[in-house]
Amino acid sequence: MKKLIITLCALLFTPALSVAAPNIVLILADDMGYGDLKAYNPKSKIPTPHLDRMAAGGVVFSDAHSGGSTCVPSRYSLLTGRFAARRDRLNWRSEPLIGRDQLTFASVLRDQGYHTAMVGKWHQGFTMKSPGAFDYQRPLTGGPMDCGFDSFFGMHASLDIQPYFYIRDRTPVMPPTEKVKDSDSVGGKENWNKIQGAFWRSGDVAPDFKHAEVTPRFAAEAVKVIQSHDGNKPLLLYLALPSPHTPWLPTREFIGKSGAGMYGDFVMQVDAVVGQVLGSLKQAGMINNTLVLFSSDNGPVWYAKDTERFGHRAVGPLRGIKGSVWEGGHRMPFIAHWPDRVPAGTTSDHTIAFADVLATFTDVSGKQKLPQGKAKDGVSFLPVLLHPGRKHNPRPPILHSGEVIRDGEWKLIATKGSRGFDADRKVKYGIALYNLKNDLSEKNNLADKMPEKVEKLRVKMQRILNN
Repeated sequence: MKKLIITLCALLFTPALSVAAPNIVLILADDMGYGDLKAYNPKSKIPTPHLDRMAAGGVVFSDAHSGGSTCVPSRYSLLTGRFAARRDRLNWRSEPLIGRDQLTFASVLRDQGYHTAMVGKWHQGFTMKSPGAFDYQRPLTGGPMDCGFDSFFGMHASLDIQPYFYIRDRTPVMPPTEKVKDSDSVGGKENWNKIQGAFWRSGDVAPDFKHAEVTPRFAAEAVKVIQSHDGNKPLLLYLALPSPHTPWLPTREFIGKSGAGMYGDFVMQVDAVVGQVLGSLKQAGMINNTLVLFSSDNGPVWYAKDTERFGHRAVGPLRGIKGSVWEGGHRMPFIAHWPDRVPAGTTSDHTIAFADVLATFTDVSGKQKLPQGKAKDGVSFLPVLLHPGRKHNPRPPILHSGEVIRDGEWKLIATKGSRGFDADRKVKYGIALYNLKNDLSEKNNLADKMPEKVEKLRVKMQRILNN
């Protein structure tokens, strides 16, 4: 009788998700803005029908933040559940940023019995022969395969950073034995600046690597992962797209189809990839038991002149673009789709961060606890996903960098440095305090009027860093 009672108690108090853990697909765009999707900006000039349907069938987070306003810190925080400010140097060109003993959402899920696959852009470093130099004769270590992924097909960094070559697991598919000249769209039909348009740097390239073919290739590889999944284990697929980061190279079917030039056309192609992934999940009979998340790593390279020219606000009502500590640099579109579990057509203003993804995936998998101190900055948002209409405990403070903190409705920028790609280099920006509840566009600096609040937030920031 005692054994029977124990068994019944175990069944009653074991989370349902641990019985049949769902598949998880995380799609990360690159340099896409908060205002590019109609779910966030009804006046967007870019048609995104697949993401619109995903948003209509799931939860749209209006206050979601990446781990930084550029590629590297953002992905570090996403993978590890730690603020990038905790790492002294993000020297990805010289060494792996994620140590072998460091948890990632992939390693946690693999230990929970998931098959873990990554397709796309890594940008967290590999073990190098010397800074910037790969040893193509040996297995590439320190990358996804050493950070919890069972398989990897992708590239080492962004699509405009050489050397250009594909990697399968730990092996270069073809070493970069050829040269490619640099490219840009300055003076072209749409006359972008030197880091917009079809921009990439000159350097070494593999014979099978064509810039315009990379996004379609990654889409095909992601679909292949889904189609070949045998269902004996739940699947984690992390699809880290290199688009719409430069070079903006939409394929023929998207050229001229948006109202925002080459950039908008390339965003449309990202949307089409999302459609391919969702379609393959449906075809495989996996869609109803799959949590699909979509977001972007940081804001776009989209200047005021581009907004005036096209009438398209790529960051919506936000201030700043890529590289900025203003909201436009790190407040991201973030959509969750999970049929029968996540209520359709809902919006949540609950604050979340990329550092929360690891803790959330842990909860989704049914695992009860993470080792103490391993992913210290993450807070699971699974309760918000399942019940977005309820009142939830506010998220603890977020560090956007070592000098920027978000605490509830308050945000302190404790640096006088530059504010990103579109900042005026002649201006010395001061310490800034904003109430984001009343001033989402960060126009009203309250630092001089509220010095006590500034000091309290400084102290909080230092305590987090010292912990």
